[in-house]
Amino acid sequence: MKISVFGLGYVGCVSAACLAGQGHEVVGVDVNPAKVDLVRAGKAPVVEERIGELTAEVVASGALRATTEVAEAILATDVSLVCVGTPSAPNGSLSTEYLQRVAEQIGEALKERKSETRHTVVFRSTMLPGTCLGLLIPILEKHSGGTAGVDFGVAVNPEFLREGTSVRDFFQPPKTVIGEFDPGSGDVVARLYEGLPGDVFRVPIPVAEMTKYADNAFHGVKIGFANELGAICRALGLDSHQVMDVFLADRKLNISPAYLRPGFAFGGSCLPKDLRGLVYAARQADVSVPLLAHVLPSNAEHLHRAFELVARTGKRKVGLFGLSFKPGTDDLRESPLVELAERLLGKGYDLKIHDANVSLSRLMGANREYIESRLPHLGQLLAGSVQEVLDHAEVCLIGTSDPEVLAALPHGSGPVLVDLVRVPDAAARRAEEGYVGLAW
Repeated sequence: MKISVFGLGYVGCVSAACLAGQGHEVVGVDVNPAKVDLVRAGKAPVVEERIGELTAEVVASGALRATTEVAEAILATDVSLVCVGTPSAPNGSLSTEYLQRVAEQIGEALKERKSETRHTVVFRSTMLPGTCLGLLIPILEKHSGGTAGVDFGVAVNPEFLREGTSVRDFFQPPKTVIGEFDPGSGDVVARLYEGLPGDVFRVPIPVAEMTKYADNAFHGVKIGFANELGAICRALGLDSHQVMDVFLADRKLNISPAYLRPGFAFGGSCLPKDLRGLVYAARQADVSVPLLAHVLPSNAEHLHRAFELVARTGKRKVGLFGLSFKPGTDDLRESPLVELAERLLGKGYDLKIHDANVSLSRLMGANREYIESRLPHLGQLLAGSVQEVLDHAEVCLIGTSDPEVLAALPHGSGPVLVDLVRVPDAAARRAEEGYVGLAW
């Protein structure tokens, strides 16, 4: 199939490279010429497991190319995947600015498209129910002069890609959800994923829009639940992981072990944003959701606990291992480690940071804008090696499971270790002076 992918961030870049790897002809489209130039050079604009090699391979074979020109991409393809960001507005509502802009541009291009093959527009961006039918389809119809379901197809196809393992998740999806405006649109999307495992759900568009929120809201609730239980167990002197081992043995009623390991606060570009959006939508509809409304405050309290563990040491020179919101990615957006670093700096701590996946020169787009607004002097804080942080710090926050970091951590003497991730030898370290585990 001939496919255009709009937005070359984490979802778009992975979708484009993986579809090209399956033999489709793919054109990546982005307003950022730096991202386009990277793809043209066979380089991925994001850090992800396997994405670099895959991008180089499909660009070299000619299966993937990139452009900043919307019309060029629409005229050359039969299917468009829209993967642009939907960030939170200051009040928690969903920002559809980028979606609207792309819908306008695609509509204008469709007006010029002369082909016997109907073009299908597939939205993969996370958006609240009603966004596609009530906002985006009218924009497409207005600017193209055509009718959805007749002159062009429309579908919603939410992604279930975890940053850090997104290539693996693309080829081994837990499920495929297709919100179809009409059966023909759904057929097009189904053909994109032929041969991949997992159940396929063909549902109305609003149901497809809601499934991503259902997943992300539940994931957020699970993480908050485990961390609160972990905090209580720590206060009582119990090993929370022993408690959770018993809890997780019940696979019938407790559903799944996913995310149910006490650890640090959650973050990233999806869970916080989508919880805010869902709570805002519920509030607008006069629906009370007290649990969901308190998940993010609970998460903030867990971050506060980590800060307090540092404050109680009375030491001022701090090292932080890890900065991205989870291992295997360089995404810093709404990372709890970024917020913790910001809080430490605001309180006058002398901070050094090391994250092997984070390089200031590679950050771009929304990711770079976010970190420049939160840690504008990040370049001065980043250390080039694990040892540089250890040499600097009187207290070290362990926010990553990077093997290089874990192998270098001292036993007994050296800086106080504040463990946010429960290192593999946490049980043995618990008896050591100078070790504090958040997840006990």
